[in-house]
This record gives sequence, structure tokens and C-alpha cells, in this order.
Amino acid sequence: MRTAPNILLIMVDELAPQVLPMHGHQVVRAPHITRLAQAGAVFDSAYTNSPLCAPARASLLTGRLTPDIGAWDNGAELQSELPTIAHYLRAAGYDTALSGKMHFVGPDQLHGYQERLTTDIYPADFSWTANWSRPPTDPNPAGVSMRPVLEAGPSLRNLQVDYDEEVQFEARKWLWNRARDRDNHKPFFLTVSYTHPHPPFVALQEYWDMYRPEDIDLPRVASLPPDRLDPASLGLYYNHRRNLMPVDTAKVIDARRAYYGMVTWVDAQIGDLLSTLRASGLDDNTAIVFTSDHGEMLGERGMWFKMSMYEWSVRVPMVVSWPGRLAAGRVARNVSLVDLLPTLLDLGNTGAPEPVQAVEPLAGRSLLPLIAEPDTPDWPDMAVSDFTAGGVPGPLRMVKQGSLKLILTGGHQPMLFDLAADPDELNDLARDPGAAQSLATMMELAGRDYDPARIDAAVRESQKRRLLIREVESRSGSAEPWNWKVYPNDDQRYVRGGGLQHGEHATKARARFPHVPEAD
Repeated sequence: MRTAPNILLIMVDELAPQVLPMHGHQVVRAPHITRLAQAGAVFDSAYTNSPLCAPARASLLTGRLTPDIGAWDNGAELQSELPTIAHYLRAAGYDTALSGKMHFVGPDQLHGYQERLTTDIYPADFSWTANWSRPPTDPNPAGVSMRPVLEAGPSLRNLQVDYDEEVQFEARKWLWNRARDRDNHKPFFLTVSYTHPHPPFVALQEYWDMYRPEDIDLPRVASLPPDRLDPASLGLYYNHRRNLMPVDTAKVIDARRAYYGMVTWVDAQIGDLLSTLRASGLDDNTAIVFTSDHGEMLGERGMWFKMSMYEWSVRVPMVVSWPGRLAAGRVARNVSLVDLLPTLLDLGNTGAPEPVQAVEPLAGRSLLPLIAEPDTPDWPDMAVSDFTAGGVPGPLRMVKQGSLKLILTGGHQPMLFDLAADPDELNDLARDPGAAQSLATMMELAGRDYDPARIDAAVRESQKRRLLIREVESRSGSAEPWNWKVYPNDDQRYVRGGGLQHGEHATKARARFPHVPEAD
């Protein structure tokens, strides 16, 4: 008899693990995530494979690194021929459903999921395509600026709450319907993907009031002037308009306070979701995975959002829990989102007479042996992350092995940090003669099957194609009808354009109540 578990994948958006109690934060309240962590394996060194929404999710779902699948930016299509976790689990006999954000770009808005219960909060067309033919000082194609920080504060209603309440309602309804379906004995794979605590930094009043300004901790590393920024950080400095929209300490506190409130709000949603799982009786044989697509700089080094290879941007929370079947505890080794596909496939193959196998080489490994033996010598202890979107001077790659972390920026000197001695990444060892052998080893690891010049050319070619299509659509006034629709007005309710007037921040600001005047 098959003993494969149901699988519940819970994703949040832009959650830095550094702010969670399970990683030692003393201010933020997240009791439900904490209880989930206590019952499962907590990965203390988990990383995204790209510090940007759509590419990170593409890596997670396919188990492959972004350069290998052309997931260049938030306007790049995920090709339909690429098998995903949902495809593999369906092959293993699972039913699959998605409630919430996955940021698919292109006409395929399912990618193996049999059901999609909500629309996506972001556009499915090429409107967020990056443009490397333009300087980093150009506005971000998604409309990113410092506006969400300067307008940080409380609200009675906002777009992200609208969206995540819909995600929550549909996910819980799906679980109740599943519990009532006594004739369906197949295991299920349900993905529930919230958009909190993604910016803008706006918390519901009740959650804003949970935190006092005097309790909000400031960034560990203060804002660095432009002449002390590395080339990639300097590009983001202009791309995010920090040169035009300075942020004072009071706004840093407001933004962090709102972020903490948003974390507590989404934690409450996760608690309600898990309560439904228990009340419906589905928890007896359900494995739960909790993670985020990437982190959030949250003012560290004066930087905000993600798109950087520093720890607050590139680290993610990760918990794998199957009480009674998988050991609970802490895992210190480096892992990344690409390890989730082989892990979930391992779970899905439990008890199968003929296990489903991946049809192509994967970039990750199953985490189950590591959970069973956290000190196993067989684990490669390495994570790789890539970034090829706007605001940077070329392809970025991060490689972490052990405590050493290498950051490559196309056409510029590498950076090397030892996080055991320098957790805030302030001491670049790349020019230290004593670290020459470590640098050479890390450079060799980073260069395996990686050619930055080839990637640079491929990115630019893809951008030219997509930018042409975007321009034609813009002139005609009709975008490609790719957005997944559940309700007829989904295209009016959520973000469906780019730029400073029609992009993410402008759309979310218009939906905020009470309205807040636009920051200069």
C-alpha cells in the first residue's frame, strides 16, 4: 500500500529569515511559523537561486538554475517544455493545485498544476522585461523606487491584503472540499503562495500597532555612500532612485515596523491554514514545506528590496516538516531552492514500486538524507544564485560553500567573504594574499558550466525580442491576454503594467486606504 504523504508547500514573498524568531530575532512575532519550525527540520543556510521573484520560482519549480532555463528576469517566459514539481508529482499519482502567486510569464499559466484557484498579483506579459542597452540609472521596468519606504505606515486596507485573503479563502476551501471527497484516495500537492511581506511597507493598523517604534531594531550595517558601493550595488542605487529619494532614520524605522507587522499578519494566515489542515483530518499524513522566494535587504547597507547577493537578499527561510516520519532539528549545511524538487519527488515516491525519475539532470539534491543525518559527509554544502535583471552591469553569480561566499559581477573584480568571521560581509578577502587559494577554489566552483560572456549575450538577445513585442503591444494598446483569470475583473484589480505610473508600486499605492499622498 502506498504511504506517500500529501504535500503542502507554503510560500511567502520576500521574507528575510533574519527577522524570524526561529532564527533568533527578538522583536518579530511569528508563533505559527515558530511552531512549524519546532516540529520540522530548519535549514539555517538556505538560499534562493535568484534574488528576484519570477526567476527564483522558476528555479524552485524546475529544480534547475536560472541560466540553464532562460529565467532571466521578471519578464521572462518559463518554457512549457520544462517539467516542474507539479508534473513529476502528477506522474507519481498526485492531484495538484495552486492558490496564489507564482509569477508565471507567458501563455502557460499552469505549468503542471491541474487547478489554479486564483489569479496572479503580477502581469504575465513582457512588461517587466529588463533592458541592458540602457544605463542602470534608467527607471526600473517594474516601477521600483524608494516610494514604498517613504510611504511606509499603517492602512485599513491594501492590495496585498486583498490578494492574500483571496489566496487564503480558496486554499482553505480546497482543503475542506478535499476532506469531503471520500472517493478520492490519491495524495495531493497543494501550493499556497502569499504575497506578504513583499513591499510596499504597509501593515494593517492592528498589526502596525503591535510594534512600538522604540522597539524596532535598526539595520546592522548603516547606509554606505555611493563611493563605497560595489558596482552591482551602485547600479541598484540609481535603478531604485535612491539618489533622488533619500531615506531618513524615521522612515527606516517605519518601513521595518510595517514589515514586522506584515510578517505577523501572514504568520496568522499560515496558522489558520494549518488549523484547517488539522480540523479536516488531513494533517495525519501531510508533509509541509515552508519557504520564501528570496529575502529583503530591509535597509541593510542602505539597500532595500532584493536583487543583491548580500545575505539579507539572497538567504531564505526553509522548513521541512513531516512529524513522525522526518526528524526535527537544525541543519547548518548550505542548501537552496533547487533542492526542493528532488526532495518533494522523494516524498512523492514513498512506497512506490516504480519511483518516478527526473528526465533531465537537476541542479539540486534531495534534502531527506541531510535531514536524517545533518553531518553527512556526502552533502556538497554549496548554493548557487544568479541575477540577470535590471540595474546591474552584467550577470551576477553567488557561490557559497561552507562559510566562504564568492560574488561575481560581470566585468568587475570578484568579492570573497568568510561569513563565519564576517557575517555582515564587510571584509572583502578577494585581494588578501592569505586568501588566494580560497579565492582560486571558489572561482573554479563558480566557473563550472558557467560562461558570463555567453550569458550576457543570451540575456541581451532575449531582451531584444521581448522588448520589441512589448513595444508593439504598447503602441496597439493591447497586451498579450496571458493573465490567469478567475474573476472577470482580475486585470483591473491587480498589477498589470510596468513603469513608475503603471507598475507595481503605483498600482499598490492607488489601492491603499486611506490614501497616502505620493512621496516626492
